[in-house]
Amino acid sequence: MTSMDNFLWVILASSLACVVTSIGIYVINKFSVWGNQNIAYFMSFAAGVLLSVSFMHIGPKALSMNENAPVFMLVGFMVLFFLNRIINYYACNDRECKGIALGIIPMIGIGFHSLIDGVIYSITFNVSVFTGVLAAIGMVLHEFPEGIVTFLLLDKSGVSRKKAVIWAFLAAALSTPLGTLISYPFINTIDRSTLGLLLSVSAGALIYVGATHLLPAVEKENKKYSLFSLIAGILTAVIIVLSKR
Repeated sequence: MTSMDNFLWVILASSLACVVTSIGIYVINKFSVWGNQNIAYFMSFAAGVLLSVSFMHIGPKALSMNENAPVFMLVGFMVLFFLNRIINYYACNDRECKGIALGIIPMIGIGFHSLIDGVIYSITFNVSVFTGVLAAIGMVLHEFPEGIVTFLLLDKSGVSRKKAVIWAFLAAALSTPLGTLISYPFINTIDRSTLGLLLSVSAGALIYVGATHLLPAVEKENKKYSLFSLIAGILTAVIIVLSKR
């Protein structure tokens, strides 16, 4: 297979991820009333997916690549924690900005993870098309809820609906093919240890989003069946992980 064919496969996979995420953003924006009524279910489902995938797949995979992965998972977690504190206490002292960190911090975490997804597409398809396709199956499965939850949290934090759509698209959708385009020319210089470092930071960021933003928000909503949607998210993560083996 020529390098051009390989590049087209990589772009196709990352573009598919972008499209799936964009569909999630479009659907939840189109049916906004229904979405806001059921936001707790979307958030609990997304929390189940993000936390489970981080602990069951991304974290262990990062550790197999870099023995210092747990340290960088903590770094990823704490970076978002400090960003959250900075936004809340220094950038958002006025009422108009109150609560905006609820949307901005998860957007940063999901955006960084999606950017790393684009790098992973570049690497796996350079191993072989079969390896890339297997990786893409699992990765695309979690794109839809990521788009939904990014938009809903931005909308809930007080960002205008138009800005929420744009920011969610840029962070959760467009960042994946962007990560592919940035990394592909340098893919042979990204060693296994460096990728493990990036994955571990990504895992720490996603754990922060799920544990400190999504789950507390779900508990605050106190919806009757939110526990079932959390379990559904966990089961979806199990499917994602098993599909990669």
